[in-house]
Amino acid sequence: MATHERTRARGRALALIVALVSLLAVPVAHAARASLAQSTLIVPKGNEASPFGTPRKLALPAGWHGEVWARVAGARFAAWTPQGQLLVSAPAAGQVVALTPGPGGGSASQKTLIAGLTAPQGLAFDTIEGVQYLYVAESNQIDRYVWGAGGAPGARTVLIKGLPDTSKTGDDVHRPKSIAIGPDHTIYVAVGSASNATPDEPGESPPRASVLSFAPDGSHMQVFASGVRNGEGLSFAPDGTLWTAVNERDEIAYPFHRAYGEFADAYGHVIPQYVNEHPPDEVARLTAGRNLGWPYCNPDPDTKPGSPNTRLSYVQMPFDADAQTNAGGAALNCSALAPVELGIPAHSAPLGFHFLEGSAVKGRYSHGAVLATHGSWDRTPPRAPAVLWMPWKKGKATLGKATTIVEGFQEPSGSRWGRPVDAVPGPDGSLYVTDDAAGAVYRLGPSVGQ
Repeated sequence: MATHERTRARGRALALIVALVSLLAVPVAHAARASLAQSTLIVPKGNEASPFGTPRKLALPAGWHGEVWARVAGARFAAWTPQGQLLVSAPAAGQVVALTPGPGGGSASQKTLIAGLTAPQGLAFDTIEGVQYLYVAESNQIDRYVWGAGGAPGARTVLIKGLPDTSKTGDDVHRPKSIAIGPDHTIYVAVGSASNATPDEPGESPPRASVLSFAPDGSHMQVFASGVRNGEGLSFAPDGTLWTAVNERDEIAYPFHRAYGEFADAYGHVIPQYVNEHPPDEVARLTAGRNLGWPYCNPDPDTKPGSPNTRLSYVQMPFDADAQTNAGGAALNCSALAPVELGIPAHSAPLGFHFLEGSAVKGRYSHGAVLATHGSWDRTPPRAPAVLWMPWKKGKATLGKATTIVEGFQEPSGSRWGRPVDAVPGPDGSLYVTDDAAGAVYRLGPSVGQ
């Protein structure tokens, strides 16, 4: 081997050793964990199909148990009807399914309530002048149905048309739509981006990467919040403010001109060690006109920004300029953006998000919010799916740091048998968790199995 080839080989080996040492030194970030206990899921007769042919365990709060309450292929978002049925969207099938609890809240019976839709996801109920309505968010429009007293939808009215849907150019198209209805009947719709970190087409209307608001009749569209890459979780807090849980970007480039790992100046390099913890996903309060930064600014959890050994803090996170889309802050001044109220570990992939105040859930978890996280798709090691809980700090009108209250969907190898999507409180005080990977709805709580 020539001298220069040996030198390059030694250099590559040294760089690999430095990278491995740095990787071992970096703190492992995850949500804090409540006092959890292993519990084997109860599987009623008829619900035993894969992945429940073998016993499955979840880590749950002490005293809680769980059962496979229903099987719904591709189960996504859920909402309770005024009559006590659980509606579940199944986007791949184009359906909304109605689940009726069995005696004592036991295993549910089901029927297809609405079919022939385009990737439906978000569901919501509202009452206007004594009339109850069901809202269904298809990927391209918002539908409204008069909800009959007997628990069935009337004819469909397309309330909002032409929402951004498929894309010929997007590299990461977020089609599903989420919906929330305000106390004044204003309709809020989350429209995800069409890419990982590429600015969307200028002038596109309605714009992607935003939360839109509409009058109760579907008119008067406004961009309520922008820079929201994929805010699938939408929920109103006890004080009436609107919050969102946001899936942030992937493969972020290192944003500082300083040494990191093998690089003397790591700026602009995509480094797996850094990517694993950046940018964190967001849980943010939305106000009219707020900008959450995407794709130009990324929230930063580092207490020592850019350090491989930094402690991570997910409260009131400032923004860094994205090295790939906003070099030098030329596109957007990130320091002018309000800090993000709360973060969760990067690549958690938050989805369904609900405040529990006023629900039938009792005890310590009643004063807070739950958030289902789908887990990462490109992180090594993978971020595990989970259900998180965050306390509502009434005096400060904000959410506190996230705690894991349900986990166990991921094997030590990184493979998964389930991925939670939504977690809604039920009228019996249990938590009902949908899972699109296992095709299931779980009932979790202290009274399950008793």
